[in-house]
Amino acid sequence: MTAPLVYWITGLPAAGKTTLATALADALQQAGGRACVLDGDELRKGLCSDLGLSAADRAENIRRAGEVARLMAHNGLTVVCAFVSPFEADRQRVRALFAPGEFHEIHLSTPVEECARRDPKGLYARARAGLITGLTGWDGAYEVPDAPESRFDTQTTPLSSMVQQLLAARRAQL
Repeated sequence: MTAPLVYWITGLPAAGKTTLATALADALQQAGGRACVLDGDELRKGLCSDLGLSAADRAENIRRAGEVARLMAHNGLTVVCAFVSPFEADRQRVRALFAPGEFHEIHLSTPVEECARRDPKGLYARARAGLITGLTGWDGAYEVPDAPESRFDTQTTPLSSMVQQLLAARRAQL
């Protein structure tokens, strides 16, 4: 599994994007590949720290993430990206940066109720209390991907099963 690829994991906050990204990158490395994780929270601490949560800022955040992923992939890394990326148009702009077969979109379709139950950052609790507005999937928009290459509900599909299915799909593609 040496050919670079970009996995783009999208879903609501607390759907399990970073968990899947880390497990997948670890599995790819164990199989002898060069893989890394590009995480939305981490990019917002540095490269995208100047951006807010407006629609324009969210689009710019995803544009920057896509460009970083493109640079990394074109230098031989498999990049596993974990971003809410709520808008289909933004995800399609990132997809357009890659040749056919180089981009694999993964939608985590975990229900908002389960995401709110997990709530590791307290976002849903703060939204419920009226302390924040525009939380994606709560009172902010999330456009479900039209045709992702993979779709999983992390509430019902074990992490190991998701990773194995993604690795099998990759092997079949090579």
